[in-house]
Amino acid sequence: MTASGASANSGTSTVREQHRFDEAALASWMAAHIDGYAGPLEVAQFKGGQSNPTYRLSTPTRNYVLRRKPPGQTVQGAHAVDREARILQALAPAGFPVAKVYGLCTDDSVIGSWFYIMELVEGRIFWDASFSEVPHDQRPAYFDAMNATIAQLHSLDYAALGLEGFGKPGNYFERQISRWSRQYMEDEEAGRDGDMDALLEWLPNNIPDGDDSSIVHGDFRCDNMIFHPSEPRILAVLDWELSTLGHPLADFAYHAMMYQMPPDIVAGLGDADVASLNIPTQAEYVAAYCARTGRSEIPNWDFYIAFNFFRLAAIFHGIKGRVIRGTAASAHAKDRAASFPRLTRLAREAMERCR
Repeated sequence: MTASGASANSGTSTVREQHRFDEAALASWMAAHIDGYAGPLEVAQFKGGQSNPTYRLSTPTRNYVLRRKPPGQTVQGAHAVDREARILQALAPAGFPVAKVYGLCTDDSVIGSWFYIMELVEGRIFWDASFSEVPHDQRPAYFDAMNATIAQLHSLDYAALGLEGFGKPGNYFERQISRWSRQYMEDEEAGRDGDMDALLEWLPNNIPDGDDSSIVHGDFRCDNMIFHPSEPRILAVLDWELSTLGHPLADFAYHAMMYQMPPDIVAGLGDADVASLNIPTQAEYVAAYCARTGRSEIPNWDFYIAFNFFRLAAIFHGIKGRVIRGTAASAHAKDRAASFPRLTRLAREAMERCR
């Protein structure tokens, strides 16, 4: 992500008009439901968290984070903050790095929508996938930490963690391709794209054999992690709104797609010279994940890359439609809409490598 993109998504600001709520009602709820809470309470809004508004809650003794459903009418099944709270509460006892959840509120009358409150984890977020802020000789350790963390996630027994009903195990690619194809086709105002149309036809007929299921994060990127202030150690993985039960290789390939992702779209390395940056190559990174998860290799790698570029392109196509209809007017949304054909081209190129 570019410096301007990082600036637009990091830090806090005053609460935006459309996301304001009764702060006194929240303070009363926290006093009744959160052990150790003591006011006065100050509220600021994080600049990121576009899907589910996210707030910094400050008190004299402890700071918190609040994530809520957007106020007003929302798409059924979207913005499920209760699912986010559930998976965080399930992962914490397993030793996976997540923020502690203090409470979940499913009473709309408190602040106007469901919300949960978790700890504020202090540390570093890297918006640049090259980890340019890290000394040259330390960068491999940061990549190794990300690799180990996603491998740990995919190795967890979701049934033992009480997450059997967190998603539908099996047929992950079929269901995902169908979902995103349908969304793309139904949004006529956003238009059609020749590369996307080719992917719609090719992907369902070329799904690799094997139907593994694990917990998947859905958006595992360096800028969705909080690192220790001075060590190559992940303290918390953030933004679980796309998490479900799915195919681990889809999740890992999305993460490793950073090697091909233009850095001005989302955190990516694009055409970076990884050797000069002292960053593992994609082949080395994939091999490390395989070693950690008991695989000798990942056949059909470019299918997984094509699928993930297709999935992200479908998401950006939806943003394009909202920009056209005037329901997403920010510069950030317009930039993402403009990136849609670049993503479909990258997906098409990965598809062609499979042939």
